[in-house]
Amino acid sequence: MAEASIRSESIPVDLLNPGQVFACLGFLEAADILLGGAAGGFDWKDSEPSQRADTRFRLQAAGDRSPFARVLEFLARAETRAVAPADWRPKKAPKTVAEKAKLERQEASETFPGPCPDTNAALPIRLFEQDGGSVVLSHWADESSRSKFKLYAGNRSALDIADAMLGRRDQLRERRSRGKLRGPVARGVAQLWRERKSELVEQPFSVLTPLGGSFNLDPRGGWTALDAGYSPNDHHHRVEGSPVLEVLAAWGLEHARPDEFGTRRVLYAAWQGTMPPILARAAISGKLDTLPQRRFSFKLKMTGKNKIVTFAREETQP
Repeated sequence: MAEASIRSESIPVDLLNPGQVFACLGFLEAADILLGGAAGGFDWKDSEPSQRADTRFRLQAAGDRSPFARVLEFLARAETRAVAPADWRPKKAPKTVAEKAKLERQEASETFPGPCPDTNAALPIRLFEQDGGSVVLSHWADESSRSKFKLYAGNRSALDIADAMLGRRDQLRERRSRGKLRGPVARGVAQLWRERKSELVEQPFSVLTPLGGSFNLDPRGGWTALDAGYSPNDHHHRVEGSPVLEVLAAWGLEHARPDEFGTRRVLYAAWQGTMPPILARAAISGKLDTLPQRRFSFKLKMTGKNKIVTFAREETQP
């Protein structure tokens, strides 16, 4: 009996960008769901420890197709739904057409990761293809003993953010109709997949676009008025980030968390060599001391009520 084929590919990654490391775990989780037999890990053997370049994330999965291409195709095609407890409704009845439309895109679930919320802002979401894979993302609603690691705040919902990052056209049209899209047009994964597919597959975290609301996981798209010297929002200036990173970092955090070892202080690790998702989830916290690994820490900064990820520095190994 012929052995099943395994395809292995790699992409460049900046280990000092926490969101990129979380998103690599997201690629691994997604490939395991969509293709099966996935394993992944980092390779920095040809680079000096202090260098940000020449580090790659290697991913393998069943089949003949690039696992990165399959995951990106899924994101480009994915539809979105909010997931709520059975018979749940927000305390404030929807008034606008947009608010009513969100209720129509809501699914009931017999299980829920926490108490019933007051609003739809923190509801989990489901990404799915009509004829393919499906995943529920919910780490921001987790009320277990683990940290939620929820960074976004305000009126944004996870569904709104996912729609923006994935590039759902109906959501973009609705935002334009309310006059909330100004300046350079933001592009989601769907638009980038059509326009820059080869580049997206080869360097998915380097294809940047102006971002609206996000999960705040890409430090390139985060800012504080103090650091920037002004408020880009007040001047309708868009900052650029990676929608691929934002969605896949959220996916990577579904079953794993970095180590929050102090007030807004966070530690994570990159491991060398490939491993399946169940081990990678533990490895990213930096607590598997027997592994060849590099550990990094960063600060969560505040901008209003939002927390934003910042670039990390490498920790000295004991």
